[in-house]
Amino acid sequence: MTINNSTQTVLVTGANGYVASWLVKYLLEDGFTVNATVRDKSNQDKVGHLMILGEQHPGKLELFNADLLNDGDFDAPMKGCGIVFHTASPFIVRGLKDPQKELIEPALKGTRSVLDSVNRTDSVKRVVLTSSVVAIFSDNQEAQSQPNGTFTEAVWNTTSSIDRQPYNYSKTLAEKEAWKIVEAQERWNLVVMNPGLVLGPSLAKSSASTSLSTMLEIMDGTLRTGAPDLAFPAVDVRDVATAHIRGAVNEAANGRHILVTESITVMQIAKAIHKALPGKCKLPLWQVPKIIVWLIAPLSGLTRDFVRRNVGYPIKFDNQRAIKELNMDFMPIDESVVSHAKQILDDGLLK
Repeated sequence: MTINNSTQTVLVTGANGYVASWLVKYLLEDGFTVNATVRDKSNQDKVGHLMILGEQHPGKLELFNADLLNDGDFDAPMKGCGIVFHTASPFIVRGLKDPQKELIEPALKGTRSVLDSVNRTDSVKRVVLTSSVVAIFSDNQEAQSQPNGTFTEAVWNTTSSIDRQPYNYSKTLAEKEAWKIVEAQERWNLVVMNPGLVLGPSLAKSSASTSLSTMLEIMDGTLRTGAPDLAFPAVDVRDVATAHIRGAVNEAANGRHILVTESITVMQIAKAIHKALPGKCKLPLWQVPKIIVWLIAPLSGLTRDFVRRNVGYPIKFDNQRAIKELNMDFMPIDESVVSHAKQILDDGLLK
């Protein structure tokens, strides 16, 4: 597969998303022509930042309406594209009323819909899929069973279900479906990105991402009286976008790629913000013992089962494949945290 940026048209699904917006920006800066799908291209609040990118790169960006649940919606925007970046998928961890309808169906049917269009579009030679590390694991406790307590791309999440960690389950099902579909044909190949918790600035002023809600809880006083000893595998949003492009243009790229800089706890995030922005936020004052977190879990929107399986367990990921195959040089995670926090303050999102 030979890539000539100046003549190559690519498709980005869910283009107004947190990661996808940076992906569109970098693709345009690299000279690609980008077809971008969104739910409603007339919604200025959702796509205004993409319109600005289009004005900065005349004739290089076109927006299309497409719905993950509508078969055939991706045929027109995919026409003539050599690469498809499938990033669109619901990201909801809390407040779910119907996991099957809100998570499983959009993730699974969306993957089928996009890849069915790929099968109908002869120009497509490669698909880069945005999966997640939660397609590798479900709970932090599981790291204890891994060699050196470290997850690799060879591991699959086998413990999530629609009743426990349904978001993790949806990402696992969607990625497995993608591998099943690609193996049934020979024209196009699949490269998968498995990022951790994505942090860093958003190109849109307001974002509905879970990353933002996590940062807000740490900054707005929600955890003022204490934070759990909870570790997240984290990565910068700009690194995730860069990895997608390198996975697309590196002919030898294949398989899954863990995109994790390092794991960071809630208190480590708070300390990084305090050091850079002292007195600007209502940060957690101390780390709460696990037994107390377990006792008050239902009052804070967590299940006691989640606390039991996740709080107090360190978690590590092997990112060497991304470093070697994609030539990634991950940003320091403290830098990602601080840039994310600064934007939250600058955008007036902290109440």
